[in-house]
Amino acid sequence: MLMRTDPFREMDRIVQQLSGASGTWSKPSVMPMDAYRQGDVYVIAFDLPGVSTEAIDIDVERNMLTVKAERRPAEKSDGVQMELSERPLGVFSRQVMLADTLDTEHIEADYDAGVLTLRIPIAERAKPRKISIGGDSGRKQISG
Repeated sequence: MLMRTDPFREMDRIVQQLSGASGTWSKPSVMPMDAYRQGDVYVIAFDLPGVSTEAIDIDVERNMLTVKAERRPAEKSDGVQMELSERPLGVFSRQVMLADTLDTEHIEADYDAGVLTLRIPIAERAKPRKISIGGDSGRKQISG
């Protein structure tokens, strides 16, 4: 049996009973993320431990990236009594506003070891480019 020292455990149990929550009771949680630039690609990594790829939904509408994931409770066999439940369950969502300079048509997504990694390339139109100067060396008069 797991033991923990938590002065609020009894209060949590009472709130759970009064709210009518059945089974496990989880506290709301955020979806932690890191975002950084690596060359010509922006990388966003979301921590989603315990979530299957089938339970992850990624959507881009205009420049709003939305990631939704659902962590479901583990299957329990008969006779199992939950002693401690701190892992948050349910649907989690995170929205990130993407800059116009990113190419949302070519987002790549990978999921490994509980981390969802999105790679978003910088759009060609936003990359620095050289502009050549044409024409002859003579002066031209522009009339208006």
